[in-house]
Amino acid sequence: RESLKMEWLDEDDDRLGVTRFAGNHNDVFRKKRLKLPPGEITILLHPMLSEDDSLYKHTLVHELLHAAGLAKHDDNHHELVEKIAPAPSLANSPLLQKLRENVLDKRELVEWLCDACGFQWNRKTLRKPHRCPKCASSL
Repeated sequence: RESLKMEWLDEDDDRLGVTRFAGNHNDVFRKKRLKLPPGEITILLHPMLSEDDSLYKHTLVHELLHAAGLAKHDDNHHELVEKIAPAPSLANSPLLQKLRENVLDKRELVEWLCDACGFQWNRKTLRKPHRCPKCASSL
């Protein structure tokens, strides 16, 4: 008897979702190669997703596609997830905003510095800016 179970991850887990298959990775690939049923599958989602319906749906679809056999995070997987349940924008998701703030707060680098003009400004982005906002030189 094959089954799909859903459970919550622990509150302190740093993942939004994970799909687990019965057995180890060798068993999973062997069953896939031999076109056998995968066995019991468990999808675990982070409890904080209950705060954001769009992100919950997006993460659930992402994990369901893994459960259906799309193991890789390739373009096909990404396109299917976006077509079925698009990710919410940062502006429309208080949960994504909160997660972004947590990442920024834990970073050692809290300010950007321009080597050309010496201008310093508070870091509000995860990615390094391309240009200095004061002198426009490349960073």
